[in-house]
Amino acid sequence: MPSDSALRIVWIYPDLLSTYGDQGNVLVLEQRARGRGIETETIHVRSADPVPETGDIYLIGGGEDRPQILAAERLRRDGGLHRAIARGAAMLAVCAGYQIMGSSFGGDEGQPVDGIGLLDLYSVRGPARAVGELVAEVDAALGLPTLTGFENHMGVTHLGPGVKPLSKTVAGVGNGDGFEGCYAGQVVGTYLHGPALARNPALADLLLSWRVGALAPLDDSRYEALRQERLTTVLQQQN
Repeated sequence: MPSDSALRIVWIYPDLLSTYGDQGNVLVLEQRARGRGIETETIHVRSADPVPETGDIYLIGGGEDRPQILAAERLRRDGGLHRAIARGAAMLAVCAGYQIMGSSFGGDEGQPVDGIGLLDLYSVRGPARAVGELVAEVDAALGLPTLTGFENHMGVTHLGPGVKPLSKTVAGVGNGDGFEGCYAGQVVGTYLHGPALARNPALADLLLSWRVGALAPLDDSRYEALRQERLTTVLQQQN
């Protein structure tokens, strides 16, 4: 259940990590919560500020190499995110933010940079940039429809036994091994932009349900029509 009367959404380091409209993930969570009568409180945590430990859902986005390195350093030093997840908060980490959650990632010259060790994974720089539409079939245990999004990254991400792949790629690169993203407990990592939650509202609802329980349905017919249109277009282009 939420920590207070309002569901607390924490947007981490928008001054460093907020590319390709990732802040839209915050707006989608707010909208889908309020559509069900759930009050929200959103906290924007800039990189000079401590990460609060009493949030319900934490979001972090993508960014360039130097901001990513700086964000990792500050999150390691701060420790608030680790404590929040340990007490049961949910999280969505996108692209650079996803890589930061692991033990290490490739820096601006390919050198290994320490991550924050929240997820059992590590990332390195791949041989070529992955750019374009991504389609992936979600792990059946999560009960989500096919994910769509846009990827733009140089990372190859290797998952350890402590996490599960979020989905299997149908089109696109994802982690680089036939899978895209990962999850462990109530933490999800993904390379999906778009923003991810606008293009995949069921994923937003999964995050919400982890904190508030079963959700009343919303009319997603418009979202579903757009999702199916994207799926058809991407798969036709692939063939």
